[in-house]
Amino acid sequence: MKHRIPFNKPFMVGKELYYIAQAVLGGQTSGDGRFSKKCQQLLEERFCSKKVLLTTSCTSALEMAAMLCGISEGDEVILPSYTFVSTANAFYIRGAKLKFIDVRPDTLNMDEKLLEEAITERTKVIVPVHYAGVACEMDVINEIANKHSVVVVEDAAQGVNAKYKDKYLGTIGDIGTYSFHETKNFICGEGGALLTNNDPFALRSEIIREKGTNRSQFFRGQVDKYTWVDKGSSYVPSDILAAFLYAQLENMDEITARRQGIYNQYYGALQPLADRGLIELPTIPDGCESNYHMFYILLGDNDTRMALIDHLKRNGILAVFHYVPLHTSPVGQGMGYQSGMLPVTESLSERVLRLPFYYELSEAEICSVVDAIFEFFSVDRQGDL
Repeated sequence: MKHRIPFNKPFMVGKELYYIAQAVLGGQTSGDGRFSKKCQQLLEERFCSKKVLLTTSCTSALEMAAMLCGISEGDEVILPSYTFVSTANAFYIRGAKLKFIDVRPDTLNMDEKLLEEAITERTKVIVPVHYAGVACEMDVINEIANKHSVVVVEDAAQGVNAKYKDKYLGTIGDIGTYSFHETKNFICGEGGALLTNNDPFALRSEIIREKGTNRSQFFRGQVDKYTWVDKGSSYVPSDILAAFLYAQLENMDEITARRQGIYNQYYGALQPLADRGLIELPTIPDGCESNYHMFYILLGDNDTRMALIDHLKRNGILAVFHYVPLHTSPVGQGMGYQSGMLPVTESLSERVLRLPFYYELSEAEICSVVDAIFEFFSVDRQGDL
C-alpha cells in the first residue's frame, strides 16, 4: 500500500550514481575495492578509530564482535530487551546466555543503574544499544565493565555520527557496530561497519571478515601467500555499495543538519500536545549530541497508539512502532523470561510511535503529519479544544 507520506524513503544527496559507475569502470565491484577503502579511511579519520571495516550489515558486524569476544556456550551477555533481534542473535547463536535488563524511561537506553547487579563471574560482554542516536551513559558502563574485566560492544546501528561527551558512538567501548541500512541516516541499501581501537581486535577482525584467512595481510605484502588461519565468514560488502555509501559519507554534515531541522520542526510543533500531557516527546540528555536518527512520540497506552496509527493511515501517512521486547518473544520465553519482568521496557514498547522521517521530508509534509495528530486529539494548532 502506498502512502502519501511514507515512513521512510531512500535518497541520494551527492555523487552516488557517479561513484557506482566509477567502481564498475575501475574494474572491481567485489569487496575491498577503491571505494571500500575510501569509506573506511573517511570513517577512521572522522571518528578517530584505529580500525573501521565495512561489513554486509550491522548484523554481520555484531556477529564478528561475538567471535572477537570469544563467546562460547554458557557465557553471559548483558543487553537491553528493547532492541532489534540482531543484537541478541549474534551472541545467542554462539551459545551465550542472554541477560536482559530494563531501560531508562527518558532515553529508552539500557538503565546503567541496573547493570552491576546483573554481572556474574560468567559475564563476558555488555552490549549498550544507543537508541534513536542518543548515547547510553557510557562512562558508567565502561567503569563497571573495566571493574569486572568485561568487554563492551556498542550497538550503534542508529548512532552513526552521534556523540557522547565529544566522543563518537561506536568508538567508546571495545568494539562498535554501525548500520547503513536504507532506514538509517547514511545509507547504501544494506551495509554496516565494525570499529575498534583495540589492536588485537583490529588484526583479528580483518581475518574473521575475510572468511578466516589472512588475505588482507597478503595484499599488504606482509605474507607471501594467504591461507585459513581462524574462524570467519564472508562479511565483505560489494564495492558498488561502498561507492554509494561514500557519496553519503561525504555529505554527513549536510544530511545531519537536514535531519536536525526535521527533528526540531516536529518537536516545536508537537510541544503544545506534550504541554497538555497528551503525548511525551524525546529526551536528549546533557552530554549527548544526537544524530537525529528518528522522531518518536510516546502515547498514553497501546490502544491510543493503534487508534492514532489508523487515523494517520486514513490521512495517507505511515507511522510505525517497534520493538516487541525480546524477553517477551517466543525465544525469550523459552529462556525463562515472562511478561512483567522488565516493566519499563514493556510499558514504553506499547506506547512508542515513530513518525515519518527521511532526508527529503518537506516542511509541508511535516505540517500534514502534525495537523493529523492534532486532529486526532481534537486540538487545533492554536491549542484550543
